[in-house]
Amino acid sequence: MKIVLCGYMGSGKSQVGKLLASKLGLVFFDLDDQIEINQQKSIKKIFSEKGEIFFRKKENEVLKELLNAPENFILSLGGGTPCYADNLEILKNNKEVRLIYLKVELNELTKRLFNEKEKRPLISGQESRESLNDFIRKHLFERQYYYLQSDIILDVSELSIEETVNSLVKQL
Repeated sequence: MKIVLCGYMGSGKSQVGKLLASKLGLVFFDLDDQIEINQQKSIKKIFSEKGEIFFRKKENEVLKELLNAPENFILSLGGGTPCYADNLEILKNNKEVRLIYLKVELNELTKRLFNEKEKRPLISGQESRESLNDFIRKHLFERQYYYLQSDIILDVSELSIEETVNSLVKQL
């Protein structure tokens, strides 16, 4: 089984993925890290030098490579991954994949992301909590259609990483 975590940035996909992989004895991959290895530069640098369209093409290529690997693993996607190219279709049509949506309420996402916005290219220009909240609201509205097609939907707004992982272990 390939366990794939999706959700908006700041939902805890990477932290949950690492702990879940450890508990289940599986390898963990972060799609953004794999893209950085593939391109030999940071996501921030890819966005600034080549733009989002180039990034989304590479994201699709690296996702396909990972899903074609024979081994089982845990994979955390980027927040927009399911929404671009044919990524959701690829995930849903792969019988080995269990897609899990880590859902977080809007105000909790704003709180989590405001202090780390400089590390995240898509939100680095949001100067106030209000503008960030509006930006996230718009994105969630656009992306929810894709996220809600997951096999498991878990609201993690008030859960710790450990509680989230324990809940997922029970559901898998």
